[in-house]
Amino acid sequence: MAFSAEFDSAHACLRLRGDCRMADAATLSSALAALPGRDVTIDLTCAGDWDIGSAWLLYAATKPADAGHGVTLEGQPPRHFEYFDEFEHGGSIEPAPEPHRRWLARFGEFLLVRGAESAEAVRFGGRMLVTLATVWRSVKRLRLPSIVRHTYETGVQAIPVVAVIAFLISVISAYIGAQQLRPFGAEIFTVDLVAIGVLRELGVLLTAIMVAGRTGSAYAAELGVMKLNDEVDALESMGMDPFEVLVLPRVIGLVIAMPLLTIVADFMGIAGGGVMTRVLIDLPLPQFLARLDEAVADTTFWAGMIKAPVFGAIIALTGTRRGLEVRESSRELGRLTTVAVVQSIFLVIFADALFAVFYLQIDF
Repeated sequence: MAFSAEFDSAHACLRLRGDCRMADAATLSSALAALPGRDVTIDLTCAGDWDIGSAWLLYAATKPADAGHGVTLEGQPPRHFEYFDEFEHGGSIEPAPEPHRRWLARFGEFLLVRGAESAEAVRFGGRMLVTLATVWRSVKRLRLPSIVRHTYETGVQAIPVVAVIAFLISVISAYIGAQQLRPFGAEIFTVDLVAIGVLRELGVLLTAIMVAGRTGSAYAAELGVMKLNDEVDALESMGMDPFEVLVLPRVIGLVIAMPLLTIVADFMGIAGGGVMTRVLIDLPLPQFLARLDEAVADTTFWAGMIKAPVFGAIIALTGTRRGLEVRESSRELGRLTTVAVVQSIFLVIFADALFAVFYLQIDF
């Protein structure tokens, strides 16, 4: 709509209509300069969008030099007025308080956000499955060198930290267990406590938490930097699927590495329990191994190992998804990397709880 400025002398009102662009600044300036030296009203109810230059002319007109005369605005002023007010007050103006909203509206907004995020996660997982079904027919498209590299980086290079953590946690568990069982003369059951706890829960859970902090954050950061550098867009422009090149090798690599790391954690956990029971209750190694054989059932080891690839897939999918969501700035990269770690740990613990309930139901 073309811009127009009409002055109604009978009502002392300047009516502005249409979008006021920089090309219309001369018309606006002439209309404002012709205003009489008395109180006037500027009607903006039919005005459209404003360029910042035109908005500044109107803003200046609302601040007349003669304090005895005033300019009143009717309708919605240009959005630029907020910036002009802040500039005029030296940046000290307080933001307008958010209007009060009832708790039901806030709860509805929360559900909408979470629902959209859950739908996006489902779409990401579905695209991952479609990509896997497509590339599974060809070893070349499966990119074995990339899978081996990610397995090495996430598995072999993580062995020292996982081994140390598992050893120390089992030492702590054995110490607390021996202290609590000693008044009942049942220190020998410290072996049961350590063995069952490490093989069923602590070994795989601690490994998953360490991998989430180490590998999940690395996945999110790597893909996030690639998004910021437009490398993902470059792959798409070359006709390559980013899921096939970037996401799938990382997911498969971590799914392979997690069971191997869990075995290392289980071994070191049992070793830590054996060392601590030797120190605390003077239990010889042959008796420790004999008690270990009695305490561990056929399903104890597999109860933990079944969880490992599931936890690996959760961590890899969460890290890669958050990395591909990075937009605009490095600040967003840091935020989504943190979100990837927190969500990975939460989902791993939640999945572990579901496994515990499932094992209880099937008596596994």
